[in-house]
Amino acid sequence: MKAILQRVLSASVTVEQELVSSIGKGVLVFAAVAPGDTEKDAESLAAKVLKMKLWDDESGGRWKKSVQDINGEVLCVSQFTLLASTKKGNKPDFHGALGGDEAKDLYSCFVRKIQEGHASEKVKDGVFQAMMEVALVNDGPVTLEISTGLKPQKAAKGAKTIGAADAASAAVNSAS
Repeated sequence: MKAILQRVLSASVTVEQELVSSIGKGVLVFAAVAPGDTEKDAESLAAKVLKMKLWDDESGGRWKKSVQDINGEVLCVSQFTLLASTKKGNKPDFHGALGGDEAKDLYSCFVRKIQEGHASEKVKDGVFQAMMEVALVNDGPVTLEISTGLKPQKAAKGAKTIGAADAASAAVNSAS
C-alpha cells in the first residue's frame, strides 16, 4: 500500500455537490492498494499514519508529535492513481493498482485500523470509487509519501510494476 500524508489545518470531501466529510487540524491521507497487498499491509500503513511525527512540541522541538499526540483528525481518501506508472508515453498506466471489491475491502480495512487506533469520531472517509472534490488548507506545507515497504508485486502479464522509485522510497521510509 502507498499513501500521501498532508498535514492540514482543514480538509473536506464533496461528492456530487454534497459535503461528505470534513476535518479540522490533522492529516489528509490519500491511500492506494496494490496487487499483493494484505490486511497486514493495511494495518502497518494505518499505524504509520497515526504515529508519524508531523508537528512541533510546545517547547519548539521539531517533528515531535503525531496526529494522536495532538488529538487531531484524519481524513482518508482512496486514490488508486498514486500507483500509476508514467514511465512510458504520456498516458498513465494503472496496472500497478488493485481494482474492484478486493481493493475496496483492503482500503476499508485500512480506514477501520485507523479508527481502531485513534478516536473513531475523529476519523473521516471519502467515498470509494466516487469522483470526489477534495479541498484542503495545507499546513506548512508538509506532504510525505509512505508505503508498507514491501516489494512491488507483478500486477498482470505484460504490466510493469512501479519498481525502483517505490523501492527507494520504501527503503527511506522503513529506515525512519
